[in-house]
Parts: sequence; C-alpha cells; structure tokens
Amino acid sequence: MDDERDTAAQNGKGNTSSKGGNILVSSAILAVVCGAASFAMVYFLAPSEASESAACPAPGAMAAGPTPLASADTSYVELEDMLITVGDGADNRYVKLRAVVMTPTASAADVEGAAPMLTDAFLTYLRAIDISDFEAESFYPDLKEQLSRRAELVLGAERARGVLITEFMLR
Repeated sequence: MDDERDTAAQNGKGNTSSKGGNILVSSAILAVVCGAASFAMVYFLAPSEASESAACPAPGAMAAGPTPLASADTSYVELEDMLITVGDGADNRYVKLRAVVMTPTASAADVEGAAPMLTDAFLTYLRAIDISDFEAESFYPDLKEQLSRRAELVLGAERARGVLITEFMLR
C-alpha cells in the first residue's frame, strides 16, 4: 500500500509540474495572439497618410462657408419702438421691443416704405403670445425666427435677410 501511495504522490508531483508548464505555454500563446491581433488592428484600420481628417483639413483646402449676413451690401432699417400689453386684469405687463430689419442696400427705401406693414405684422404676432412664453428663455430664438418669417411675408424673401432685436424689455 505504501508503494501505491508513493507512486500516486510521484504522479501528482509530475502532474503539477506539467500543469505549470501547460499554463506557462498557454499564457505565452495567448500573449502572442493578442499582440498579433493588436498589431493587425492598428495596421489595417489606421487611415493612410494620403487621407485627410475632416477636423484638420489641409491648409489650402478650407471649405467655403455660408455667405456672411453682415456684408457691405446689407442695410439695417430700424423700426419704431413697439409697446404691447400682455396679460389679463390686474396682472397686466408690458413688452417693449425694438427691431431692425436687414435688407440689401438697394432695397432699403422699399423696406422703409413698408415699415408700417412690418410693425403691424409684428404687433399682431406679439399680442397673440402668452406671458409665460415671454418668461421662458428658450422662447427668444423662436421669437426672432417668427419675426423674420413675418418680414419675409411682407417684404419678400429677396428683400428680408433677417430681423435683429435691438431692445427687449418685459415689465
């Protein structure tokens, strides 16, 4: 019986050293495979030097953006101050607005002649707005867009380049 235990102990020790060798060989193979996969990924998926990045174009290849609104051909026609009562009953509040219409210089006289129609279109829109809309900060880009849209309806798209709000007061 003692011989069987000695043989089993020797076999166990032999298996331990072979298990350690197997683990070492497996780890080495795994490391080589991972290294090869990493190299292949970088080598094949990296952009070539000839391609340009969208974030960093070549110095001479700057893309032309939209034409600037503030050009020498743009005139600014100021409209009269607009004062609107907003709210009902005892909690009446007032909105004071001053706007400027951007137009081509050749059309400035036409826009000045249409100023009463523009003011009427703007006031009609402003009177329809609820007081809670005026109190929300997110409303102001919409306000500017709506005023620009009304200027285009009155003047035509070729004469109205936009509306600037130069003064806005809510009391």
